[in-house]
Amino acid sequence: MAGRGKRRSAAPWPAYILLVIQVQDIRVDPETRRVWRGEEEVRMSRKEYDLLYKLICNAGTIVSRDELMQDVWATRFWTSSKTIDVHLGWVRRKIGDDSRHPHLITTVRGKGLRFELGSVAVL
Repeated sequence: MAGRGKRRSAAPWPAYILLVIQVQDIRVDPETRRVWRGEEEVRMSRKEYDLLYKLICNAGTIVSRDELMQDVWATRFWTSSKTIDVHLGWVRRKIGDDSRHPHLITTVRGKGLRFELGSVAVL
């Protein structure tokens, strides 16, 4: 039939593309579950990675502790009041975020946690 060309095949890549997420100098690769601070790779446990990933994917917004328990620990009840705090402490240490003067992950009292888009001013 005249006027009809060859049918093109679908794109050679999958319908989804997982990108490396970078906020400040932290990079997270969701496909390989690897994390870097600058050029240095940071080793994390599964839960540490999941916590960081949840926060960095929502960078600039507050993530409530209830959301973290549900999405990271897959539970709607609190297993311990310190579960998030302990894991957060490990994550902060590994990525070099001073818990006394954090500039990457900040605690918003009574609301939750926020991964900051840029440097936080110390007041």
